[in-house]
Amino acid sequence: MSFESLGLAPALLRALADQGYAEPTPVQAGAIPLVLAGHDLLAAAQTGTGKTAAFALPLLHKLSSAGPAMTRRPRALVLTPTRELAAQILDNAQAYGKHLRISAATIFGGVGMGPQINALRRGVDIVIATPGRLIDHMQQRTVDLSGVETLVLDEADRMLDMGFLPALKRILGALPKQRQTLLFSATFAPEIKALALQFMREPREVTVTPPNTVAALVSHHVHPVDASRKRDLLLHVLSQDSRRQTLVFSRTKHGADKLVTFLNASGVRAAAIHGNKSQNARTKALADFKSGRITVLVATDIAARGIDIDQLPMVINFDLPMVAEDYVHRIGRTGRAGSEGMAVSLVSHEESGLLRDIRKLLKDEIAVSDMTGFEPSTPLRLDAGAPRPKQGQRQPRSPQRAQGGQQQRSQGSSQAHRPHGHAQKSGGEHAAGNRKRHRRPRPAAKA
Repeated sequence: MSFESLGLAPALLRALADQGYAEPTPVQAGAIPLVLAGHDLLAAAQTGTGKTAAFALPLLHKLSSAGPAMTRRPRALVLTPTRELAAQILDNAQAYGKHLRISAATIFGGVGMGPQINALRRGVDIVIATPGRLIDHMQQRTVDLSGVETLVLDEADRMLDMGFLPALKRILGALPKQRQTLLFSATFAPEIKALALQFMREPREVTVTPPNTVAALVSHHVHPVDASRKRDLLLHVLSQDSRRQTLVFSRTKHGADKLVTFLNASGVRAAAIHGNKSQNARTKALADFKSGRITVLVATDIAARGIDIDQLPMVINFDLPMVAEDYVHRIGRTGRAGSEGMAVSLVSHEESGLLRDIRKLLKDEIAVSDMTGFEPSTPLRLDAGAPRPKQGQRQPRSPQRAQGGQQQRSQGSSQAHRPHGHAQKSGGEHAAGNRKRHRRPRPAAKA
């Protein structure tokens, strides 16, 4: 099958040829005809199989066929969970539509609203947005969604997760009821799918791989390790090929920052990407990773959506995800575009239950092997009573760090007790915030 056989506009075919695309991927071959026919769509496919083109190409075709917009209102809305994914979709849409007169803009947080407002006032055909910032514009009445003909939810499992549901319902209430709705994702849990059907009209389904599967070219490795020695084992794995680009997953934002500090101090060029980082910092970290200026990118699950690198050789789970389906999304960052990939998970005894959930989801006995010199003091448990961490639970500190903390506390105990962290009142050691402020007498009022 070729793209020509799908009935796409000649301008789109020319753009695809410019990029060297000759044949559609399975999800594109299945989804594009249904979208062009006007059906609502549920599409499930592995990350890296071309989901973005599967909705962007027919969307651009329909907009160009309808002719120039008569108003400045957007005609299509694409919702994504992260800024990085929004930026990636914009890049792809601009590349596919470079021979068309179709305008698009991103709307996300972490940057000023001024340029976004200006773009909306000039008029755009496609708005690619994250829910939070889009609601900000709705509240300020700087965006009018009454002309939206097509709604796309990318990474739909996240978008329909309970954390996004209130914002999503609010946005849906501002859209016309007569519209086309497309949901694309790597996974669709049954409860998420049931929820999606509430606001879709007789959707068609495209599933090119069994639910919750990972790429066949990815090899999986689990190394049991004590939680206190995880960082040392991570450094050992990374040192086996210091030039290899590696994406490391941390469960928390704070944990990601601490891990980057440790890696940089150990001579590994690393950066973190998560929701607490400014948009400029996130963009720079991702650009440095893609260009090879840093070799390790530490990310949280949400922030990693939108990381699009065709030949990423390794993904390491420093922490296992709390939800087994997130393992599929994480591992989907490697083994793409026909390249081989490696997924390594560093698993402590406290995470045994999470590993059990992942193996049950994948219906696969992921190999577990000790790493010489890092054998755990307590083996993993993979039975029904396997332990699992609680949300927000911290990993135990390493013995060296604990000893250092005790030394600091013992040194502090020899000094006079100063409650609330007040600085010592000698020399120039006063904390700026603890100095007394002496009011200067006001000058007499001038006559």
